[in-house]
Amino acid sequence: MPQVKIVARNFMDMVASLPVMKLDMLYDNSFICEAILRSLPPLAKKYVLQMLYIDIPITAKSMEEWVLPDGFSKHKVAIDRLIQLRVMTETFDRKKEATYQLNPKFQFNLQKHLVHGGILPREPMPSNITVRLPSLEELEAYAVEQWECFLLNLISSSEGGKTTNISSSMMKIFQRGLLSQRDDREPPRLTESGFQFLLMDTNAQLWYIIREYITNAEERGVDSADLIAFLLELSFHVTGKAYNTNTITDLQRSIIKDLSDLGLVKLQQGRKESWFIPTKLATNLSISLADTTSRKQIVSFLQQNAHPRVAERIPSVPENVTDQIILWESDLNRVEMEPAHFYDEFPSKDVFEAACDFAREYGGLLWEDSKRMRLVVKADILTEMKEFLRRQKQ
Repeated sequence: MPQVKIVARNFMDMVASLPVMKLDMLYDNSFICEAILRSLPPLAKKYVLQMLYIDIPITAKSMEEWVLPDGFSKHKVAIDRLIQLRVMTETFDRKKEATYQLNPKFQFNLQKHLVHGGILPREPMPSNITVRLPSLEELEAYAVEQWECFLLNLISSSEGGKTTNISSSMMKIFQRGLLSQRDDREPPRLTESGFQFLLMDTNAQLWYIIREYITNAEERGVDSADLIAFLLELSFHVTGKAYNTNTITDLQRSIIKDLSDLGLVKLQQGRKESWFIPTKLATNLSISLADTTSRKQIVSFLQQNAHPRVAERIPSVPENVTDQIILWESDLNRVEMEPAHFYDEFPSKDVFEAACDFAREYGGLLWEDSKRMRLVVKADILTEMKEFLRRQKQ
């Protein structure tokens, strides 16, 4: 049976695609909880704050009463996003009626963060220690130069000029799908996807590269959850401020070096200390990449080609049309085939129902057939499921 999984079209989709245990581990960090809250659609934010101090499940019917009838499409988008990010869990009783509850870890840490505030992972260095820091204009020029240098090496590594420090193996990963080469005697050529990449705006190009960087993290011995957590942390740093490299781990130092080649941070060395300075590309990473290119392109096209009478209205594209485009894109992009585990031949109805309850509690129940005593669970909980069924046989 297939498992429904998020295809990473933006940064928060990448977060949502993490395995359940790794996603829950991210919510140990209250600043990541805040970053997730910031990324949510407006109605989803409202639901989180409304449920923040409710410790019992809320029925789907009750939540539907929180919105007007013409807001149901927004309601569905909000619920889907909260479930995808495991900010909220969905369970079904034996009558197939859904109930919702905030993820306890996310709920606790967000409560603590809102009431007591939080201490950032690191504070900016005092000005008496750092040398002259670049102005915001100089920092932006640096980011543009680094990014353009990276693009030049990406599409034609054989050309002269300034080179990047990114390893050749990592560059080949970035080039996959963008360049093609029949044999070693011919230079690589841009593919159709490569031309489309060059026509994208900087944010869209950056997301493509960051997505590949995260997706292939495991091949480099880097935990993707740790990488995502650090990138989200960077969004809380201040553009233009210096942060001591002694406050980050060896893994994070390695990531910072890669990010400097992309123009997300600038590295500087003093007499005794070294530091990194985030650019706008880093601090806006979780915000500017929150929307997908295709959806924006469609809405933009409708706005630019609206009838003169319609164009005078605000908004020129009705909200219900925009919501339907969001739903269409969500349904189109979020399904991917992935192995799951099928169980049948249970010795009794009690064991079957206990197994369903166990899988449901772990958030791993995908499908059940009560009449024939069959169920499908996520591969993430396969080990726990085996152990549970072994105990049932004893």
